[in-house]
Amino acid sequence: PHFNPAVTLAVLLRRRLTVVDAVAYLVAQLAGGLTGAVIGRWAVDPAEVTAVSFSGRHLVAALAVEGLFTFALAYVVLNVATSSDHEANSFYGLAIGFTVLAGAVSVGGVSGGAFNPAVAVAGSVAGLFSWSSLWVYLLAQTVGGALAALAFLGLNPHDRGPVRSAPEAVSGVEAADPGARHSV
Repeated sequence: PHFNPAVTLAVLLRRRLTVVDAVAYLVAQLAGGLTGAVIGRWAVDPAEVTAVSFSGRHLVAALAVEGLFTFALAYVVLNVATSSDHEANSFYGLAIGFTVLAGAVSVGGVSGGAFNPAVAVAGSVAGLFSWSSLWVYLLAQTVGGALAALAFLGLNPHDRGPVRSAPEAVSGVEAADPGARHSV
């Protein structure tokens, strides 16, 4: 399974997930994020938190970096967890983790470094991101995830296959070994 609605969108557009499974993932991802937000809101005094908000050139910068690193994250997931070129890999966790780390370190100060719509919604509920800026995250991350799928399909025309249902959808293993699974 994956925990990021932008990645779910990319996997859906890449045709490795059905619409029904994608909706189920989205509901679970948002529920998990909201649960974390409520716990975080309970554990931390909201008066001690300043919500991230954007205006002017900071708004454009936030859109750009959230879109760029969401694209990078979704593209890496598509390549290491859904590609037939890497059927039995053991590096997908490192590749995905280092992509998130690179984004958080390099642009976390610009946008908050969410790269995940469920995190953005949860961050708004928890008071970390202003509600008026939520659209920045949702737009940039949706576009980033969709562009990652289009780039993957454009660069890997040999790796187009039928829509598969979860959990085999993100296994990266073709029909030769339907029992093998990876988590993303």
